[in-house]
Amino acid sequence: MADFRFSSPFQFPPVVKNLMIINVLVFLTQNIVGQREEGLVENWFALHDLHSVYFKPHQLITHMFMHGSFAHLFFNMFGLWMFGVAIEHRYGAKRFLQFYIISGLGAAVLHMGILYLEMEPIMDIFRRLPMEEQLELIESPSFKVNVATLGASGAVFGCLAAFGYLYPNSIIMINFLLPMKAKWLVLIYAGMELFLAFRNSAGDTVAHFAHLGGALTGFLLVYFWNKRNRRTFYR
Repeated sequence: MADFRFSSPFQFPPVVKNLMIINVLVFLTQNIVGQREEGLVENWFALHDLHSVYFKPHQLITHMFMHGSFAHLFFNMFGLWMFGVAIEHRYGAKRFLQFYIISGLGAAVLHMGILYLEMEPIMDIFRRLPMEEQLELIESPSFKVNVATLGASGAVFGCLAAFGYLYPNSIIMINFLLPMKAKWLVLIYAGMELFLAFRNSAGDTVAHFAHLGGALTGFLLVYFWNKRNRRTFYR
């Protein structure tokens, strides 16, 4: 058995470091531009439902570098550092970047698939409205299909799932107090996200299916990568 251990609490390999810098710079840009042109950055770069007039294919990538608040940014970057460092050290910069982007894409695809199904009844009602009312709604930020999704959470959940698979018995301190093995942390998180996704309570603005999509994609990537080289698998 071999577990990952940080040799320094301030390790920032190149991809993790640059991803964190980009996310911070984008967040600052969102706030600076948003003060002058509210909604402009989100309309162009956050992820929108396929029904929305604001949807653009590039949003599948750009949304994962945007955040809705400082707390949102901080916890995602903390998770990226906590779990991404180990994965980048293991696979190298190029493969880790591929892993991160693909996990984020997996999160976006599952989220958009679920969202498309959820929005279809709303669109059925929309299509029956008079043309004048449709024109009033189609670009409105209050129209549900125009609500944007943003954040690195899907890619970060991919890192969490991959870490739990690669280093299942590594100890993680929950809230810096409660020790827990990585494999149990991943299972608990996945169970909570699955429960909350199907509960779908009013006022819940978290994209739980995106988290699950990112975790599943990250897990599958490292699973198949390790099947090619079983000698490097950590039990």
